[in-house]
Amino acid sequence: MNDLNENKCQLEDVAAYIDGELSEAGVIRFEDHLKSCVDCADELRVQRQLLCTLDVAFNGSRSFQLPQDFTRVVTARAENDLSGMRNKRERRRALKLCAMLALISFALLGATTRTVVWDPVRSFFKVTASLLQLVWQAASETLVSLGVLIRVIGRAVLLKPNGLALFVVVVFLLSVSVLPFLLARYYRAQTIE
Repeated sequence: MNDLNENKCQLEDVAAYIDGELSEAGVIRFEDHLKSCVDCADELRVQRQLLCTLDVAFNGSRSFQLPQDFTRVVTARAENDLSGMRNKRERRRALKLCAMLALISFALLGATTRTVVWDPVRSFFKVTASLLQLVWQAASETLVSLGVLIRVIGRAVLLKPNGLALFVVVVFLLSVSVLPFLLARYYRAQTIE
């Protein structure tokens, strides 16, 4: 238990002593402790050496001057390096490289690729196939129903003694009801031209 207190003292009190964060009573207590604790005294010496080394390293650093046209030279070189991307062959090569990187990343993802990429794609195609099947079934059922209705109405109307006359009257009434729409469209087209 005493070792634990010494380690705690070493970690907190040594740094606080160096930084000058201890009170006067704390400084006196810590200096008395240093006389009896060799580990804390060694740690204090090591931390002071580290601070001196850092002080010399950062304060004595030499600064260097950049050339006057440094940004212009770097910009010109960057533009020249990108000029190859304007070439078709270079773009094709970059596209192949991107595809290879994508395949490698999918391979590295492993099983996660299936859940992140392929499962959503597969479910999208399943939903699309279901919707197309629904539309196809609805259209085919509608056509079959229309065929049955036309056949039933045709037999009921045409096979009766006055059925043909009734059919002609119904067709005439439908054409008369559509005639105003056709005339309005014709006059609208005439005014536009």
